Amino acid sequence: MSERIPVIVTGAAGRMGRQVVQAVAASPDMILMGAVDHQRVGEDAGIVAGIEELEVPITPDLQSLCALVAQEKQPGVMVDFTHPRSVYENVRAAIAYGVYPVVGTTGMTAEQIADLAEFCDKASIGCIIAPNFSIGMVLLQQAAIQASRYFEHVEIIELHHNQKADAPSGTALKTAEMLAEMGKTYNPPQVEETETLAGVRGGIGPENIRIHSVRLPGLLAHQKVIFGAPGEIYTLRHDTTDRRCYMPGVLLAIRKVRQLKQLVYGLEKILD
Repeated sequence: MSERIPVIVTGAAGRMGRQVVQAVAASPDMILMGAVDHQRVGEDAGIVAGIEELEVPITPDLQSLCALVAQEKQPGVMVDFTHPRSVYENVRAAIAYGVYPVVGTTGMTAEQIADLAEFCDKASIGCIIAPNFSIGMVLLQQAAIQASRYFEHVEIIELHHNQKADAPSGTALKTAEMLAEMGKTYNPPQVEETETLAGVRGGIGPENIRIHSVRLPGLLAHQKVIFGAPGEIYTLRHDTTDRRCYMPGVLLAIRKVRQLKQLVYGLEKILD
């Protein structure tokens, strides 16, 4: 056990949490030390995740698990896929106990992320916050950055299942922020627009990039970045059809975060 990475999964009974439990249990260099949720308390995390019994009961008590993991020889990692209302406190608790957070929950404010970054610096603890753990999404964002050199007009459409609590998605916001870092303002006005239905043109993100959010049952996670110019449209699209696509990124983050001494925002920051 001392050679394996101790992992706590918060949100272990949720859709993403169950996938993380499966992925950690199948990884020979990791061991599931704890599972946190306010649902299905007392049930075995492995059974809830649809695999064999792991002898790890689901508990609502994150701090006790952090204290337990802090005693291990190997530094521990907390993977959080919970809710915007709870993620900030979860991450602060993990850092306080010397447990390295890997965060896929979106919806934190810029102020909360800045505060966590300062907390990480003081504690010399690494933290990875990634709005999206899909390698394909990272490639889409890199392609969008390249395209932004040649296009002045761009809008983002993100589509998710109707159980998602925040809008727009953290991935869409991150994509807009990356485009904004190119040092240009997009979508110069052509006419004076009037909305006869408030919000129909979407929300305005950084550097005048409009973001549109769709929430429907039947969707999982999808994003389009649409560039326009006279005579042509250039569309970048990523579709998630199974949450398993996030697991290589999550496992990579678990392995990388313990090498860090500060907060890192975005999966692309840790890819070789």
